[in-house]
Amino acid sequence: MRGAIYLFIATLLAALGWIASKIVVMEMPGETFIATRFMLASLVLLPFCYKSLWRLRAKQILLACGVGVFLGLALLVWVHAVTISESLSEGAFIMSLAMIIAPMTAWLLFKIKPNRAFWFALPMSIVGMMLLTLTNGWQIDESQWYFLFASALLSVHFVLNKRISAKIKPLDSICLQLFIVGLVSAIYVLITEQASFELNGHILLWFVISTVFATSMRYLLQTLGQYSVNMETAALIMILEPIWTMILSFSVLGETLEPQKLIGGSVIFLSLFLYIKLSKRPISDVTKMPSKS
Repeated sequence: MRGAIYLFIATLLAALGWIASKIVVMEMPGETFIATRFMLASLVLLPFCYKSLWRLRAKQILLACGVGVFLGLALLVWVHAVTISESLSEGAFIMSLAMIIAPMTAWLLFKIKPNRAFWFALPMSIVGMMLLTLTNGWQIDESQWYFLFASALLSVHFVLNKRISAKIKPLDSICLQLFIVGLVSAIYVLITEQASFELNGHILLWFVISTVFATSMRYLLQTLGQYSVNMETAALIMILEPIWTMILSFSVLGETLEPQKLIGGSVIFLSLFLYIKLSKRPISDVTKMPSKS
């Protein structure tokens, strides 16, 4: 029960991170924000794992850092989408598609064929994506393309992170990956001309919230929770993130969501729920149709 509570709080903190990020990037370049946020977040986690990090072999460090590069690329695309987006709730639902895209990514990279649950959930997720985005005819907003690209990159991170999970402790891996995200973003900032900005108390407050609570504490609680509960329960709890993001975007940012987009988000949520539930059942159960009685 404690692990489930940890994961539940982690989803709330992740949703809070969406709101905090949007508020901060309205005044601060997104790439600079990601660089400082994730470097500081890794330093917050460092006291919890520095002893075990010191005992890691060079190969383990390189593996975690390599996976962190893909996370960094995904978050750079994501923060650009957040900067230009007018609807965080849409973005949160699109980003949640990474869980559906991941089996296809594993198939392309490692020839691991998706299970049958994937083929049941994929058409639903496509329908949900269409309802969510195609409200003005066959036109997709620029931010939605970036969210979808970030989701694809995040699926690569999911797959690679799973491959190294048996070779390095999760907390060690997370700490290293958060630092690499900050480093990748810092390199991007150095080679591009970033706009000048001024900090004030309001922005600093939301920056601290995004760094300490929505990044360091969120990943720490998520790691502790995933250790304590089975994978199915963890996945079901984690798909609450876009729901909380939608609620917070309505209440804090005053966003509005048309009925069609709300239905689209609900269909995506249902496709994720279906994928997770069917993935844990035997194939014979998945393919068996209920009797009409």
